Amino acid sequence: MEQDHDRTKSFTRRAFFVGALQGCVLGILGGRLAWLQVSQGQHYKMLSDHNRINIKMLAPTRGRILDRFGVPLASNEQNFRVLAVPEQSVDLGKTLSHLQKLVPLTQRDIRRIVKQARKTASFVPLEIKDNLTWEEVAKIEVNLPDLPGISIDVGEIRHYPHSNSTAHLVGYVGAVSRSELTGDPVLTLPGFRIGKTGLEKTYDKELRGMTGTAEMEVNVVGREVRELKRHPARSGQQLKLSIDSELQTFVQERISREKSASAVIMDVYTGGVYSLVSAPSFDPNLFIRGLSAEKWEEMLANPGLPLNNKAIGGQYPPGSTFKMVTALAALEEGVITRNTSAHCPGHYDFGGDRFHCWKKAGHGRVDLVDALTESCDTFFYKMATDVGIDTLTKYAHKLGLGQKFDFELKEERPGLLPTRDWKMGHFGEPWQPGETVVASIGQGYIQTTPLQLAVMTSRLVNGGYAVKPWITAFTGKEPVPNVSWPKIDFKKRHLDLIVKGMNRVISHPKGTAYESRMENPQFQMGGKTGTAQVRRITAEERLEGVLNKDLPWRLRHHALFVGYAPIKKPRYACAVVVEHGGGGSSTAAPIGHDLLQMAQMRDPAASPLLPDGETTNLASPPPRKPKLKTKRGH
Repeated sequence: MEQDHDRTKSFTRRAFFVGALQGCVLGILGGRLAWLQVSQGQHYKMLSDHNRINIKMLAPTRGRILDRFGVPLASNEQNFRVLAVPEQSVDLGKTLSHLQKLVPLTQRDIRRIVKQARKTASFVPLEIKDNLTWEEVAKIEVNLPDLPGISIDVGEIRHYPHSNSTAHLVGYVGAVSRSELTGDPVLTLPGFRIGKTGLEKTYDKELRGMTGTAEMEVNVVGREVRELKRHPARSGQQLKLSIDSELQTFVQERISREKSASAVIMDVYTGGVYSLVSAPSFDPNLFIRGLSAEKWEEMLANPGLPLNNKAIGGQYPPGSTFKMVTALAALEEGVITRNTSAHCPGHYDFGGDRFHCWKKAGHGRVDLVDALTESCDTFFYKMATDVGIDTLTKYAHKLGLGQKFDFELKEERPGLLPTRDWKMGHFGEPWQPGETVVASIGQGYIQTTPLQLAVMTSRLVNGGYAVKPWITAFTGKEPVPNVSWPKIDFKKRHLDLIVKGMNRVISHPKGTAYESRMENPQFQMGGKTGTAQVRRITAEERLEGVLNKDLPWRLRHHALFVGYAPIKKPRYACAVVVEHGGGGSSTAAPIGHDLLQMAQMRDPAASPLLPDGETTNLASPPPRKPKLKTKRGH
């Protein structure tokens, strides 16, 4: 009995300890559950919602770029693409290998994507391939159960309808590089592109728009079930230009006949640029849809440098187109008058050197108008030393040379106008009088761009107003045509005298561009030819009869022409530069003829920019047809 009592007592103690232990465990579990439910309930509810709801960024539609008539120069097209979310795929490489059987993917592509996945957050979608066909989309959709983490997305891709004609002007967009990441989440979206060149780059933020968001309910495997809430993306601003797309296309086709050339057409009063072209050009759509290595190497090897915008970034000696600057400086400073004349024997001897006129036999006695008409070098040689290089530079700057205009394209370059101080600072040598003689006809150190030459011409023929070029009608700006340009302190009689000489360059039988005249009085033009020396022909070569055309292409003279039309009330100014094209009279002036004739036929200045938000269904306005038949120069 005593033994049974001891057993009972021992069992009771064990039961007590087990019960107490169980009670403690239950108490701890209950406390933990209470803490999770009460104290941390809201926190874990939020985590649960995050597991159930995905926040998806919505890419904005990039703003269109339109010409002055509402014709699209940059638009958007529907684009099907395949994406991959790394965290939703157990083995991304294996999934991509399976996808490779459905759409064209190289092993190099797979390695690149896998490498990119390691460097990117696992929940960020990666673009695998875009521009999918309907057939490719269907294949992927059917096989989605065997492709974890893979999805089809409908986006937009940039398209440039005028391709080569607007490549340098509009530019193109491209993928975001690591150096371009600024913390803006939109830049991390798969396939998102930003402006790389041209206006696409200048106004990238305005064109880009604002991202939206969508709250998506997903199931346990991450598949989207339904959309709970959406905050739409805000489209980018629409950008309108002063450009006339039809005129732009015509100019591109016309100067593309040359190996390398550029041209600008602008309004002499408002400064609006109607056409700005550089040739050879390229198709910007290739940078969007994929540029082969062979095509890239071909563009780099092209001596015409198709990737360079020569209309605003090409710097050339202005040649005889600079003679208007020399003439205006001499008139304004009282060095010459309208009655001043000089004898041209075909050369000018100064300081032991002989400076040749382009006409070996000379022009005889000429005054200022004659000298401009026949482009007599000797006349300008003689006045140059009295004017001086610093004074020449001062007037050149007033006319728009040697400076940047805060133009909307970042590729703009300033050119160069030398001074005494400039030469001493750069070479440690004093300026020589003979260098002023050379500068008087636009040679030596002087460098200008086609855009600057068009501005110079505009300021000469518009009465001396300091017009500046512009190309974007708005986007955070007031329309520029309403701007009142300041008047430059030039005497009207001096400008009239120079314009008279420029008129005779085209209309007088002795004019250097007489063969490019317009016989239609409605479309008559004025202008000035120029030939810029690239390499001087030596005395020995002269004796041997070597001509500029006998030199290799890269050593031949540049051909230039600046012009305006119509003569009675100038509205359009143009500048043409043909690299290594030979003579301005034979090469550049005929191009100027065609460009100014087309500008007058289309007359874009008569059609103001469309109001904000308004577009037209017309591809272009109807061209204005001439009443009389015109004669094309040679």
